[in-house]
Amino acid sequence: MFKDITIHQLLHLKDKKEMVLIDVRSPSEYKDSTIPGSMNIPLFNDEERAEIGTIYKQISVQAAKERGLEIVSAKLPSFIKKFGQIEAEKTVFCWRGGMRSRTTATVLDLMGIHVYRLEGGIREYRKWIVEQLENLEFQKKAFVLNGFTGTGKTLILRRLQEKGYPVLDLEKMANHRGSIFGQIGLVPYNQKTFESLFVNCWLPIRNSPYVLFEAESKRIGKVVLPPLLIQKKEKGIQLIVDMPIEERVQHILEDYQPWEHHAECIEAFLKIKKRIHTPVASQIISDLKLGHFASAVRLLLEYYYDPLYKYTENQFSENQRVILKVKNVDEAVLLIQDILKNEETKIR
Repeated sequence: MFKDITIHQLLHLKDKKEMVLIDVRSPSEYKDSTIPGSMNIPLFNDEERAEIGTIYKQISVQAAKERGLEIVSAKLPSFIKKFGQIEAEKTVFCWRGGMRSRTTATVLDLMGIHVYRLEGGIREYRKWIVEQLENLEFQKKAFVLNGFTGTGKTLILRRLQEKGYPVLDLEKMANHRGSIFGQIGLVPYNQKTFESLFVNCWLPIRNSPYVLFEAESKRIGKVVLPPLLIQKKEKGIQLIVDMPIEERVQHILEDYQPWEHHAECIEAFLKIKKRIHTPVASQIISDLKLGHFASAVRLLLEYYYDPLYKYTENQFSENQRVILKVKNVDEAVLLIQDILKNEETKIR
């Protein structure tokens, strides 16, 4: 017989063994929000779920169950096969830990495939996420990566994260780069997904003596950052990366690939065009249309983003700022590692 487990039991099991989380809700529900790292094996697709919901409301609960049974029966062999191909331990869940996850767990148990079933489903998980955010404590020291647009701040953070440093990659959690051009080539996440990813990333590093993250505004794309994180950013040590503009232009071109997203780039620029001196704005739009992307990016940096950043930088006191004058990302990573080693020496 399958076993029901709570959120806390699930987290404990995940720490001890490999655990595959399987969301059996419809694809659109899964896309909207799920438990980070889970996969989707839907019991019903979106159209089937809508049909059953209509029958439930307009006819009866029994009629909806009977129609659901017809749909499931037809797809049962392939449905079971997908679970059978997963060798690790498995936990299934749906919206409230109700009919869909119960049906899935029961059928799999009859076929000799053991699974756990999450009590309360994604709704209970969401409640747990909100509790974690409400009780978020941030006593640790913050090193905030700052600097002109294009200095590769996100790339620097990811390099440091790969080396084991405690990093919060906020743009990755939002799936947005944090500017008017930030969602080009991406599908920004909603607030629920961001908060789930934030808690998921925070828990493993919560006992670290310090944390690194990029200087962001209160909002990244569609999401709003936790107020406590914004407060910590404003009081943190600002690691300001100073890099040649030629290197910055190259980073932006590699990251955004404007030749692949031509129309999106022009559309985004038109939203800020009025904020730039008219002759310069005309040159930028001309460069974008002609595919002269390096020239367009350089003008954007010189006449829009750099002046904005200089204003922001001046908001921090001198003892908060550490200027890192580097030629490239590799040099920046090495310098920051030295700073963090000194910090760890102080702590010991």
